[in-house]
Amino acid sequence: MLLIRSLFFDLCLYSVMLVMGIVCAPLALVSRDGAYWAMSRYCWIVFWMMRWIVGMKLEVRGQVPQGECIVASKHQSFLDIIILMGTLPRPKFVMKKEIRWTPIVGFYAGQIGCTPVDRGKRAATMQALVEDVEEQAEDPGQIVIYPQGTRVAPGAKLPYKVGAGVLYERFNLPCVPAATNAGDFWGRHSLIRRPGTVVMEFLDPIPPGLEVRNFMAQIETVVEDASDALHEEALAAR
Repeated sequence: MLLIRSLFFDLCLYSVMLVMGIVCAPLALVSRDGAYWAMSRYCWIVFWMMRWIVGMKLEVRGQVPQGECIVASKHQSFLDIIILMGTLPRPKFVMKKEIRWTPIVGFYAGQIGCTPVDRGKRAATMQALVEDVEEQAEDPGQIVIYPQGTRVAPGAKLPYKVGAGVLYERFNLPCVPAATNAGDFWGRHSLIRRPGTVVMEFLDPIPPGLEVRNFMAQIETVVEDASDALHEEALAAR
């Protein structure tokens, strides 16, 4: 029964994405505000479907960033992207370049100023990342970056990449670390959408001015510790 509900949820998820993506495209073409409006409404619909189709509730902890900053988040699932998109007022994601060609998602990501990067070319990627973010400076918001560069299963460990540190140093912005347990309910390679409480937790901001090495060590510690705690919380609730 859980698998059937999960498959029905996915069908609704992508059907609504397709319909809203097409219907709202003229609005997104007219202005960036229009694209943000359409994307946030889609996310709210997804949150409603999560709750009523698969019994998955969303809890946001901590203070949601409102001003210009970097958000360095744990990435476990497509779900945590939807949560950040639907929670932050003006997010712009650092994303892998292949997403540019994804139907609907790639179009709207481009309209809000997301930054595509080539994960296989480190030096060129860092330069392109900084240049692209600079080009978007006239429309300040929350620069969302996943420091590990990919989705990571709950409890698994992968090294943190320096991209977040490069942005932190170059733009002299505060950084808000974010932890989640989204992967416990919506796994990367799983068709099952598990009932329970999905948490996105915004942690204490890190002010600008730290040396990059110290900054990277700090965000890795706080994000990993908080995400591990949320993972244990999810396991205990099953």
